[in-house]
Amino acid sequence: MIFEDLPTTPTSEELIDKAFSRASRSGRAKSGFQAQQSMLQTAANILSDNLENVVTAWPDFEDIDPFYYELADAMVDASESHSDAAGDADAPSGVDELRKSLSEVTWASRKTDELREEYQGRMRGDVDTARKVRKQAFARLADVVEEVEDDLIRLNEAREQLRKLPDIDPDAPTIVVAGYPNVGKSSFVNEVTNARGETASYPFTTRGIGVGHFDRDHIRYQIVDTPGLLDRPPEDRNDIESQAVSALEHLADCVLFLVDASLDCGYPLDVQLELRNAVEAQFEDVPVLTVCNKSDRSRDVDADYYMSVADGENVDGVLDAAVEEIGYELELPFDE
Repeated sequence: MIFEDLPTTPTSEELIDKAFSRASRSGRAKSGFQAQQSMLQTAANILSDNLENVVTAWPDFEDIDPFYYELADAMVDASESHSDAAGDADAPSGVDELRKSLSEVTWASRKTDELREEYQGRMRGDVDTARKVRKQAFARLADVVEEVEDDLIRLNEAREQLRKLPDIDPDAPTIVVAGYPNVGKSSFVNEVTNARGETASYPFTTRGIGVGHFDRDHIRYQIVDTPGLLDRPPEDRNDIESQAVSALEHLADCVLFLVDASLDCGYPLDVQLELRNAVEAQFEDVPVLTVCNKSDRSRDVDADYYMSVADGENVDGVLDAAVEEIGYELELPFDE
């Protein structure tokens, strides 16, 4: 997953302490004028390099898959650092905030380089003058790093949020399972995959998202259970959840919408079908198959397929239908 290996972002205090302590050691290894030069160069280089490393550790948001882009946008928006902007239509998006912070840190990295060159050019004359110039440089370097303190904090908060994303391959053929609670979505996913107990937690869902896998004709498929997102009407979702559903649009190759005609789930059939219609409208470019689960109890609904996960009835048939709707074919290397 693209955000999984993001390193911890240091605070401004940590960066300054690291740079100046190493500068002090480098100064002790030399004497006089050269010691002051070495201290300045060491401190500036460490700050510049570490700030640059913060930026280069992040992926280019222009190049990442739209699924992860929109989830990143939603998750960073949901973090505490953006709570004051909640409800502000003009507030920048989560990714925009990240880009702004990365740009500020880039500026700080370049500015420390400029300060190194500027103050090294001033180091002329006796040792006392050089020491005075070096202290002035250290003060300016610290000011620059402290100026991006909020940006460093924001980047680390975002890192902690984004590392919680599930390990999903946006390029793999993917089935999304939707429907009201208690219609058997999780039971179906667990039945057809190795997903039992395998969930990835989002901060904007109540129970996390289940991600499972199965193989068919040497092709690995993903199947996603979506509690907290596609188990209620769009008007009941908050902005973050709605954006997460938009992200799923980029991921889904087929949607299985499960209904419970027995009404054991606790929701009237007409309400379930209204949600099905809303999902069809949201995923307008994706095939949505209506599947009546618990068919051993009732088939009193017009559905594309009928199954009973509890009895093992037609579970494979439903999965076969989803695979056929996707129509995924392996790209084989050209055989010259």
